[in-house]
Amino acid sequence: MAKPLTKEQLEQTMQQFVTACKQAGLKVTHQRTEIYRHLLLEPDHPSAEILHKRLLPSLPSISLDTVYRTLTTLEQHGLVSRIQTAESQARFEAVYAPHHHLICSRCKRVVDFQWPAIDRLDLPADVSNWGQIDSKTIVVYGTCMHCAGH
Repeated sequence: MAKPLTKEQLEQTMQQFVTACKQAGLKVTHQRTEIYRHLLLEPDHPSAEILHKRLLPSLPSISLDTVYRTLTTLEQHGLVSRIQTAESQARFEAVYAPHHHLICSRCKRVVDFQWPAIDRLDLPADVSNWGQIDSKTIVVYGTCMHCAGH
């Protein structure tokens, strides 16, 4: 499973976020940085609604619409990604390191994991010839140990 970021890694990743925003021509606003920071620190891949509720104590004037628009903008610039789940609500995460996802079919919990051997593999020729591949991720569905009762 992916390990939580250290304080130094968090600071470095936030600086990379600021740089990436500037390179993309995006203003580095307090709301954008707090949304990104929360996504880095919260390992549960929250929906926009959950993220909004978590942000309210520190940003009482932030609207749900602002959270949605910010997530969309950051996703368009490759700074956050939308997790493909079987749920109707989109789930989000900060983009900072290659990883894959485990999703529990019962409780819908999403957990990151790293699989360097897969990351190093070339895609099959018929897939590689499809066009421009921007990323490759694996999503594994099953039942987590908690839901299975172990």
